[in-house]
Parts: sequence; C-alpha cells; structure tokens
Amino acid sequence: MRDRATPPDLVADAGRLAQLGYLTLVDHPEWDATVLATVPGSLRDTIGRNAAAGRELHAMATQLPTTVPAWHIVEPPDVMQLRMYYSQAQRRFGVPWFVLAAVHLVESRMGRIVGDSSAGAQGPMQFLSSTWAHYGLGGNVWNNRDAILGAANYLAANGAADGTDAGLDRALYRYNNDVRYVRAIRHYAGVMQADERALSGYHAWQVDYRTALGVILLPTGYAAAQAMPVQEWLAKHPQ
Repeated sequence: MRDRATPPDLVADAGRLAQLGYLTLVDHPEWDATVLATVPGSLRDTIGRNAAAGRELHAMATQLPTTVPAWHIVEPPDVMQLRMYYSQAQRRFGVPWFVLAAVHLVESRMGRIVGDSSAGAQGPMQFLSSTWAHYGLGGNVWNNRDAILGAANYLAANGAADGTDAGLDRALYRYNNDVRYVRAIRHYAGVMQADERALSGYHAWQVDYRTALGVILLPTGYAAAQAMPVQEWLAKHPQ
C-alpha cells in the first residue's frame, strides 16, 4: 500500500487483507507485544493506532445485535474522487482532510453503507434530520460530496477549524458523544496524516458488522429490506 508503483487492484487486496488482520488483533491485545516486535519499526505506530481505534469502537457497543441490519452495501466512490471531496471541504471549512476521511470511514466505510443507523441517522456521514437541516447546506444527505461538506461545516462550527487539538476533540465529541469515538477518529486520521497512501488501504475495507455471534463481513451487493436474525442470514450466506 505504501509503494506508489503498486497497481490499484493490489492496493485494494492489501487493504482488505490488512483489515482481516486488524479484526483479529483487536480481539487479542495480548498479542500486541509479539506482533509489534516482529514488524518493521516504521509500521509499529500504524499498527498500534489501527488496533487501538478498533478497540475503542468495539468498546462502544454495549449490546451486540442478534440481527443483521436493513442496509444495502454498495461500492464506494473512487478513492481519488473522495480525496478531492475531502480537499474541497478542507479548503472551504478548514477541517483537515484526513479527519473527514476518518469520520467517513467509521460512519459508513466511505459510502459503502446505505441505510439508517439504529438512532435514525442517515447518509454516508450519518446525520440526524434536524442536524442536517441546519448544517447540510441544502444538499442531499445521501450524496457523498454533500455529506462530506455538511460534516466539515458541522465540525468547523464546533471548533475543528481553530487549529488546536482541543478544538478538534471538542468538535468530534459533539459529532458523537463518546470519548472513545474521538480517540478512534484521531487514530485513523493520524495514520492518514502520516502517510496519505493509507487512504487507499482504508478505502478497500469492507463492512465488518460485529454481532452477538461474532464479526460478519457484509459484502458489496448485500441487501436486506428488514433486519434478519444472524443465524438465518448465515444459513443462507455461510462465511
């Protein structure tokens, strides 16, 4: 992923393989020391941040679902197109592009998830209708570009554009009232800030849905009009 000469399809393959590794490592913090001692020193911060982000998000789930969600999973927009959207939002609102990319990654796997959250939030940046009406700039909440601009508008209004860590943390906390969310976003953003090529790896990540029966990968093409028991879905789509 770090080699600019790597063809895009191999970058995507590497990103998906890395995702599977992190999904395993997240559940085994006792492996950290061994893993970090084995990899090149230049990768240790990246691996540590990705594992820490996954654990923060995992810890936020107080009750794991017993059903798969009523979502559609689609291919996200092209990574270069998304990079352009993040840059446009940064220029207009002053919110760092890599922060917007990290929010996009966590909220919808960069646009893969089409469906409402359990709280009724909508779109690839997950807005409640009342918040979107105030910050959405008249755009379509389901459009990735519009949603990214709306998120930048919201974060900037809450301190993310003042150039301080405190302001960014405050804005992210307003986006999702949980310090674990803030830490997870900062970890992913930090990886992309240090190496922009990480964006292409994250872009390849699929939708990993953590249930009471374990993590299920919801592939592109997944479509459910209503929630379905996990056992029933797995019977039809073994993994």
